[in-house]
Amino acid sequence: MAKEFQSLQGHLLLDGGLLRGSFFHRTVVLICQHDAEGAFGLVLNRSTDNTVGRAVEEELPESLKDQSLFLGGPVQPTALSYLHSEEFLPDSNVIPNLHLGHSLEGLVEIGESFSTTKKLRIFAGYAGWAAGQLEEELKRKAWVTHPATLDLVFENEPASLWQRVLQLKGWQYQLLAQAPEDLSWN
Repeated sequence: MAKEFQSLQGHLLLDGGLLRGSFFHRTVVLICQHDAEGAFGLVLNRSTDNTVGRAVEEELPESLKDQSLFLGGPVQPTALSYLHSEEFLPDSNVIPNLHLGHSLEGLVEIGESFSTTKKLRIFAGYAGWAAGQLEEELKRKAWVTHPATLDLVFENEPASLWQRVLQLKGWQYQLLAQAPEDLSWN
């Protein structure tokens, strides 16, 4: 009997230690969309040295110009995506109160709005998988999964997110979380 498709939308994918030497080494990817056709995700822990104001040529509200730009993945590095959260966001499409958007107009509208609970992260590029590709990588144990939360998506220290989530997963992942970046340092 064929196994029923199980979507990972709203979950985090963490490098399970087998992706050394690849773009995804020690990454945390939020799966934003996942169905039988494939998957779309954004790397949460790869900040660039660039700001949105320097990367986007369009006129932007001041509130957006100084935002850090994150590298969402190796696919289409000029493609713009953003994750937006509010205390109550009825049009959320990833997890409750988290919306994935791609339009510059939508981003500008968010930048011009006033909200004390607004959170925003902006990405260049994305991670994508063809039909069945992510499932094969999961079978090979290339990825560890964990449910996403707003706190993890908007982590203040994205560089340590990979270790933090592995530690949340329990003792089985402590060795992986504490392993040096370069195993030759051992």
